[in-house]
Amino acid sequence: MPAHDAVEVILAKRDKHELSDSQIDWVIDAYTRGEVADEQMSALAMAILLNGMNRSEIARWTGAMIASGERMDFSTLSRPTADKHSTGGVGDKITLPLAPLVAACGVAVPQLSGRGLGHTGGTLDKLESIPGWRAALSNEEMFAILEDVGAVICAAGDGLAPADKKLYALRDVTGTVEAIPLIASSIMSKKIAEGTGALVLDVKVGSGAFMKDLTTARELAETMVALGTDAGVHTVALLTDMATPLGLTAGNAIEVAESVEVLAGGGPADVVELTLALAREMLAGAGVTDIDPADKLADGSAMDAWKAMIRAQGGDPDAAMPEAKESHVVAAPATGTLTRLDAMAVGLAAWRLGAGRARKEDPVQAGAGVVWHARPGDEVTEGEPLFTLLTDEPERFDRALASLEGGYDIGDGSAYTPGEIVLDRIG
Repeated sequence: MPAHDAVEVILAKRDKHELSDSQIDWVIDAYTRGEVADEQMSALAMAILLNGMNRSEIARWTGAMIASGERMDFSTLSRPTADKHSTGGVGDKITLPLAPLVAACGVAVPQLSGRGLGHTGGTLDKLESIPGWRAALSNEEMFAILEDVGAVICAAGDGLAPADKKLYALRDVTGTVEAIPLIASSIMSKKIAEGTGALVLDVKVGSGAFMKDLTTARELAETMVALGTDAGVHTVALLTDMATPLGLTAGNAIEVAESVEVLAGGGPADVVELTLALAREMLAGAGVTDIDPADKLADGSAMDAWKAMIRAQGGDPDAAMPEAKESHVVAAPATGTLTRLDAMAVGLAAWRLGAGRARKEDPVQAGAGVVWHARPGDEVTEGEPLFTLLTDEPERFDRALASLEGGYDIGDGSAYTPGEIVLDRIG
């Protein structure tokens, strides 16, 4: 006779009661084994969305998800470890320059990343546009690359928090994605199970982010920092702006090219600023306080680490990148200052051009995406290029153009005030 049953647990949360440790342990284990049906877990997820969970419930839920699979241990590496997680945005290529940059500073970065879904891009999709590069590594390969190169960006294995993989797919189709306890436990179960010593969370805020306002973003950040801290992982969160897309590109191959510019000491100022801010947090979390990561961009050592990391995963860092077969230029309709560029509009356009996917099994185009030729605050001239749209399938242009309509403003520059990229720090 099992200790609990699914209906009992659903009713407890439906009626706003705190779930006991044994109820949480049982329901996660039973769901992972298939004893609790999808429709029962859907009902529980909706009850959690509507009625919430307290800190001890979320911690126990996260612990039960970790316990559903394996835990990695990097304590045998010759250097400390730090990792970063972004909640996802448009033009968010920060992981690409960040991992080798932190590695160049002497801290190992075991970066388990994901693929894009909808308007937010996926790190693995971007890297897979590099000829030969592969995302799937065994644990042995991962450890060897971390010891040799200091950075690895790869897909999480099936053994890490399998309960989360099952529950994540269910939340996606049951309207329960937005439940903060479930978002926090989903992210943190994988990151804690991964075994990193320090973790920096980049929680995006704004139109192109999952969290549209500072209040909910801060709640998510505080919940995740508490989970990491309780698990003994040095955890901090930066709340960062995603009202405007990062850099000048949204796509796969074009974002890799922009990341390489940053590693070469150039690149868009906002991408460089956020990369350095996150690098400094990661280094501090790992106990390295005497190295300025900006020096490693300037002296070429971050670029050396990038090339070594790409080669170690089968890629050719010097190969020509894939290019889209078709392009379409959108001219500026007026002369003035670009005062607004909406991240969601740009993200949807890139997705509709083929850079993203609607379902996790869909293919993506390596060369597709959007290039914008000005950022908010820049002067634009009527008739000059404002956007370049890239795709292999020209029939995609119309829907991409529709998503950009109303997605930007050109006006009087005297009324424009630049915003901060880093909005707050939690931890």
